[in-house]
Amino acid sequence: MKNFKKVILTLLVAILGMGAANAQLRFGVKAGLNLNSLHFSGVRENLTGENKAGFTGGLMTEFQIPVIGLCFDLSAMYTHMSNEVNNGNNKVDLAKNFLEVPINVKYKIGLPVVSNIVTPFIFTGPSFAFRLGKVKKANPIQTKSTQAVWNLGIGVELIHHLQIQGGYGFGINNVLKTAAKIPGVGDNLHDVTLEKLRNNYWTITAAWLF
Repeated sequence: MKNFKKVILTLLVAILGMGAANAQLRFGVKAGLNLNSLHFSGVRENLTGENKAGFTGGLMTEFQIPVIGLCFDLSAMYTHMSNEVNNGNNKVDLAKNFLEVPINVKYKIGLPVVSNIVTPFIFTGPSFAFRLGKVKKANPIQTKSTQAVWNLGIGVELIHHLQIQGGYGFGINNVLKTAAKIPGVGDNLHDVTLEKLRNNYWTITAAWLF
């Protein structure tokens, strides 16, 4: 039994070694658009977050293990997220710039005959965004300098170089720095108490890998 286990372990090490030796490491550029959606909790009055579009662009690298279609990719992106909180006529602009670092596990689905032209894939993983610059002190809503989401998405690789993908990021952490009160205006004279705030967003990107 011990000899059998040694043989199996030796085979696994050999297979992993071959995979690492034949693994493909590629670099590329990536750009796209995002659509942000704020989610609130702890609110005493009506409060809405308007979905707004932003943009993203930067560099990426992909490490692919051959045969099994498993990949890992890492990106460094300059990302502009445009958000706005609305309480009746009172609007608070939360637009910010970030250094965003998505880290994804990707599985490529090989298709017979057309795999050299079209290869669909699915991906998932965390993304960490680090705010560039500070929020104005006069802003009633102060947010944290770091936010995190968990991404789920699908995509397609064309001619082994162009990757087009779309995904949704579920906000993991509360991005609100401290509980905030937004003064009421117009017909809404009551303050709004905001205790938790999460940022979810769609992202569509195109990347060219060399």
